Amino acid sequence: MHIYAFGSVCRGEVDISSDIDMLAVVSGYDSRFNPCDYSIYSYERIHDLWKQGNPFAWHLFLESKLIYSEDDIDHLKSIGEPGAYRAGISDCEKFLEIFLSAKCSIEDSDLTEIFDLSSVFLAVRNFATCYSLHSKISPDFSRNSARNLGAESIPIGEPEYALFERARVLCTRGLGEILSRAEIDRAKDTLVEIDSWMIGILKNMKNGVYERV
Repeated sequence: MHIYAFGSVCRGEVDISSDIDMLAVVSGYDSRFNPCDYSIYSYERIHDLWKQGNPFAWHLFLESKLIYSEDDIDHLKSIGEPGAYRAGISDCEKFLEIFLSAKCSIEDSDLTEIFDLSSVFLAVRNFATCYSLHSKISPDFSRNSARNLGAESIPIGEPEYALFERARVLCTRGLGEILSRAEIDRAKDTLVEIDSWMIGILKNMKNGVYERV
């Protein structure tokens, strides 16, 4: 059994809206680990993710810290660097689809607006993370990944970006102040810009711009 912390606590980005991400690598079912508190993986699954060059494998490789080891070995470090990440385009296409679905939903109805804004944040953050891992840009797994791409960063202001993040925290943790009607409308007004940005990034990826070698 090996236990790790990963995510914002390891990057030093903890604030009031942060949670502490924990990973348990186990040989089989272990009742001591609640899936609500831990990401639980078998050793076989971890090795599969490493071979695939999966973004989560890279996240753990670059941003995890060993908390407990029953054999005094840091298992993740012992298996070395993950394989090359080859699924950048298909992963970004997947997150673009999630964004477009949320955009369509928010345009069709005001019943699920905050949930849809939360989905936009999920799509944008993961899209940017996958792009950063695919490209020559330093891999970025933070909540601000879309704002940390230099000239390729999302073309909306920090206050508007923060509205999407607030919606995400509200939906996933029930924390924070409900977005006002004016704030929801401000966020919705940026959706066309976000759409164009994601499509432009994908076009560059398909044309081999900034491809990691």
